[in-house]
Amino acid sequence: MASECEGKNSWPELVGVQGTVAEATIERENPSVDAIIVEEGSVVPLDFRCDRVWVWVDKNGIVTRVPVIG
Repeated sequence: MASECEGKNSWPELVGVQGTVAEATIERENPSVDAIIVEEGSVVPLDFRCDRVWVWVDKNGIVTRVPVIG
């Protein structure tokens, strides 16, 4: 589904970086999305949206999963 969305839709290079840095990078590289930092284990809506990227972080704020549109 991400291919239906405009702009860059995946950021594998951000795994291992600080969540706040990832959030800013994603929103700069694709202004159509809102990057939302979420701690691992949190519950999030499962609906697909072209304007949202979950940025999953550990307890230290480090990105643990590849951020993708969804």
